[in-house]
Amino acid sequence: MINKTKELETEKIGKLLLIYALPAVISQVIASVYNLVDRMFLGQCVSALAITGLGITMPVMNIIHAFGSLVGAGSAARMSIVLGRKDERWAEKILGNSMLLTFFFGFLFVSGGYLFMDNILSLFGASADTIGFAREYMIIVLPGMFLTTLTFNLTGLIRASGYPIKAMLILAGGAVLNIVLDALFIYKLNWGIAGAAWATTISMAVSAVFSVWHFVQRSSFIRFRRHAWQPKVYIFRNILMIGISPFSMNLAGSAVVALLNHQLLRYGGDLAVGANVVVNSYASLILMLMLGLCQGMQPIAGYNYGAGHSHRLKDVYVLTMKICVAVGVFGTVTSVCFPALISRMFTTDPDLIDISCLAMPLLLVMAPLIGFTVTNSQFFQSIDKPWIAIVTSLSRQVLFLIPMMFVVPPVFESVGSSGLTGVFASCTICDVLGAALAALLLYSQRKVFAPDYVATVRKSKKEHGPKNYQTQNTDIQITI
Repeated sequence: MINKTKELETEKIGKLLLIYALPAVISQVIASVYNLVDRMFLGQCVSALAITGLGITMPVMNIIHAFGSLVGAGSAARMSIVLGRKDERWAEKILGNSMLLTFFFGFLFVSGGYLFMDNILSLFGASADTIGFAREYMIIVLPGMFLTTLTFNLTGLIRASGYPIKAMLILAGGAVLNIVLDALFIYKLNWGIAGAAWATTISMAVSAVFSVWHFVQRSSFIRFRRHAWQPKVYIFRNILMIGISPFSMNLAGSAVVALLNHQLLRYGGDLAVGANVVVNSYASLILMLMLGLCQGMQPIAGYNYGAGHSHRLKDVYVLTMKICVAVGVFGTVTSVCFPALISRMFTTDPDLIDISCLAMPLLLVMAPLIGFTVTNSQFFQSIDKPWIAIVTSLSRQVLFLIPMMFVVPPVFESVGSSGLTGVFASCTICDVLGAALAALLLYSQRKVFAPDYVATVRKSKKEHGPKNYQTQNTDIQITI
């Protein structure tokens, strides 16, 4: 076996997390920054309603990203596990089958998006004043969303196969190109929200080309081969079982955003929806830092889980969790101390700034608990425990937030406060409840850190599908 991933079981955990997490963090932050730039240019150069219109498209794009994460996160985690077992051939089959799934889901969401666009946008809170902006953006960006899912799927596999810096450069290059094109299309050419859509689509096309090229090159550790493109039910199942956690989280997030937008419209109008976009634009930067750290953790945790190194599994979890909580503390301090300064980065509208200053402290005061919850969800996803990851990730959004959005605002109004404050406060309450449940689930699964646990699981589970499968250096036929 080529020693490309050997360091995952020999290098010090702190250094290893730095090697893998830093490129992932940089990629996530830059990706978050170019989303921020989209909104900054629209808010400063177009209007506050343009920001709201863009915000209406976010849940739609989250649904698309949900299908991307269903394949991308599942295939990256599975590849890390099989590489921990020194099985390069099976890793290449995961690569090929993940591409087949990506093309299948891509066709579904692009065609469905065009057929039902207005109905979907209205469902997610578009009003007569904002649906025009949202429609103009979505018509252009839908094909780009397929390229985005393809890029994130392949860069996750690039990272899992031992090339974290290359994955970072591909994502960072696309993000920088997006920023440059935003300035050209929106500021110089006055294309408005269509300019933001074209910038995203073109930049993702470039990133997708470089992602595919990596797996075409002969120098790549894992690459496209003829046998990798044979569809295998076992591989589809294993990918989807792990990917179901981020998929469910993104899908539920879209549904929750739709309900939240309707509640914001009810209690505060279009500007309240816009304020939520402003706050979540900054919150996404904090969340991307956390997710970048967890993406760096994923190949380390998955590989060592597959290799049976429980002590290293615990070390990488604890270190990642501490850093994510520290990032959350930073998010809380900045949002509570400087809400007006952050809001003015996105808009000059005084009413929108006022509502954003109300929302920001409430939505980010519990960011350290969000860091704890995110770490747990990503960790269990990495070690092939999708149902624990699903419950951890969905508890805040589905189990707690949906009922709270309808219960808390009337309570606030009954004590003389505003219902809009109650809508934002319901998110704060759910952050606490979600973290408490995550802690209980972690305690219930503490056995994963026991020295003999991984070895026991490996003996009891059928990991590779058909019994007659054996790793060889030459092409072989695999039957199901």
